[in-house]
Amino acid sequence: MAFDVSRRSFLTRHDLHLFAGETLFDRVARVLCEAECLPRKELYESWEVARRVRRRFRGGRVVDLACGHGLVAQLMMLLDDSSPRALAIDRRLPPSASFVAAAIVRAWPRLEGRVTLEERVVGDVALDEDDVVVAAHACGALTDVVLERAIAARARVAVLPCCHDVDRSDRGGLEGWLDPALAIDVTRAARLRANGYDVRTQSIPATVTPKNRLLIGAPLQHR
Repeated sequence: MAFDVSRRSFLTRHDLHLFAGETLFDRVARVLCEAECLPRKELYESWEVARRVRRRFRGGRVVDLACGHGLVAQLMMLLDDSSPRALAIDRRLPPSASFVAAAIVRAWPRLEGRVTLEERVVGDVALDEDDVVVAAHACGALTDVVLERAIAARARVAVLPCCHDVDRSDRGGLEGWLDPALAIDVTRAARLRANGYDVRTQSIPATVTPKNRLLIGAPLQHR
């Protein structure tokens, strides 16, 4: 059977043979296969987001909001060691988040003490203009909260929206032309641009997730 990267089943030791190379992705995947506690979909989503964001944004504190296992934050740190630290926040962290973090640190000891996972509400997190704010699948209107907080701090930001809340999110009056979810994301991009952001729109592979629109923005002075 083909290996379906979009499935939520856990990576296990039985999958190790699929990651035999020496790329960073393969090395991380092997660590997570040994840990046996991360859905394969989360590995691929996190990797596709982290590497695209790092192509645009270097350095700065990484702030991973609605972080799940916090893997985006850890991958961002591995991809660019010039970031001093990362903060990964979720209202409720998965029980296995600490196991994922410990496995990564064992493989890359330089991350020891540099990635902090906390159970907090996104709105309580203080942001700074030097931060790189990421949110992979912050559900519904939570993506809008992430964007609002980043704009207020003039921080660089990247979001991969999901579960669009048609009733709560601004559709910009575009639903007559566009699918409601797309109208919401187009309006989000326009909001960033109206607030003085340089905006980039990308897509991660649809084989990983159909909710694959990646929105990246930086205040013009950061370009």
